[in-house]
Amino acid sequence: MKRVVLVRPIGPRNAGMVVRTAANFGPCEVWFVAPRRPSLLVHPEYEQMSHGAEELRARVRVVDTLLEALAECQHAVGFTARPRDARQRRDWRELAGEVGPLADDPAQRLALVFGSDEGGLNKEEVGLCQELAFLPTSAEHTSINLAMSVGVVLFSLFHGEPVHRAETGQHLADGDAREYLKAHLTHVFAERVARTAAAARDITASIERLFSRVPLENRDARAWHQMMRALGSTKSPTDFGLGSYPRNARRDEALSKSQDEPGACGPDAAGPDTADPGPA
Repeated sequence: MKRVVLVRPIGPRNAGMVVRTAANFGPCEVWFVAPRRPSLLVHPEYEQMSHGAEELRARVRVVDTLLEALAECQHAVGFTARPRDARQRRDWRELAGEVGPLADDPAQRLALVFGSDEGGLNKEEVGLCQELAFLPTSAEHTSINLAMSVGVVLFSLFHGEPVHRAETGQHLADGDAREYLKAHLTHVFAERVARTAAAARDITASIERLFSRVPLENRDARAWHQMMRALGSTKSPTDFGLGSYPRNARRDEALSKSQDEPGACGPDAAGPDTADPGPA
């Protein structure tokens, strides 16, 4: 299953176009992370551009952080037009074939993460993605509109109406399981085993670097937790402030707030959809 995640979306036209595109090339989910204005989801231009996709529009989720949007996802690909630190960005034409099977599996979640219409993804958001990708363009014009970028990516993963068959074997761990494992490892090795502050920092950085990016199966996570318990730890996800997020709670709150926002549906609520910064 594909999950499109828009981080800090600004323009209602782009947001509406993404919802409609997701309906074109589904099955697909759409999540908004911290939209600039609560009125985004009720703006007339959002409704206009998502016309015909009312069923999917009703299922759009709104959350406060990217971490929440990735909680149930086994793999996340972030799209960015700019290099980020030393992370290697891959040509989407090459990467699409590798993640395609995951996108087609209804038991899995592949997150396709796009930054805001203006600034793209920041360093922390990039760090939550296992892969970084870019959409190659001609030299004549290198910036791609946000909604167009999402359409290109979803179309490349669309295979009509395939018959999904459950694959035997192990499944990749989702975002919640990955964050719990990192927190548990840090608690035991950095906070209890490390003998110096410098060693604790190195261990913490190594855990974050390795376990945020490598493919992680559920059985791998279970094995590591068993080792933590053998070392005396009894920590559970709630001890680290982790747990399930209430479904639709953020979306309902955003919609409620938008009803009281002055001029929420007026012309001044439109975002910079006419700009062409493009995350990819």
